[in-house]
Amino acid sequence: MRVDARRNRDRLVAVATAVIAEHGPAASLNEIAQRAGVGAGTLYRHFPTRESLLLEVFTTRIETLCERARELAQSRSPGDALTAWLEAFLQHCLTDRGLAETIMKAPPGADLDCAAKLHTAGADLVARAQQAGVVRTGLEVEDILQLTIGIALAADGPGRAKRLLSFAFDGLRA
Repeated sequence: MRVDARRNRDRLVAVATAVIAEHGPAASLNEIAQRAGVGAGTLYRHFPTRESLLLEVFTTRIETLCERARELAQSRSPGDALTAWLEAFLQHCLTDRGLAETIMKAPPGADLDCAAKLHTAGADLVARAQQAGVVRTGLEVEDILQLTIGIALAADGPGRAKRLLSFAFDGLRA
């Protein structure tokens, strides 16, 4: 891909991420193209369908979340790293509620093993926190992921969700 085409594609994904966070998955594709400073034709060349753009936004956000886990593991204590990552994961769940449907509509053969990527990213943080004696030894990464997703679905806003996650994390401590 040419450098300018790659730059346009990256800008479209970044702008789409912001617009979709504001307006949900039904956000205007024309608005995305306009904010990115490209024409609709450029958007459709890179993403022929709304679903292909949504898929790219979702997978990019998952990759960013996984990278955040690696950064936190290197820069924070085990307990702080796990807590910060769970807060980032909670924010992801709250922001991307509508995008999850995109995964259900993914074309056959699409490489979207998002759950496995999240599992891998979180497993290291959980193991480090367990070795440091910060969280219970029987705790599995799936437990924390499902608990966080449940909080995101049940909470009536980001403030309440973060509060509930804090209470839940207190209950997971060793």
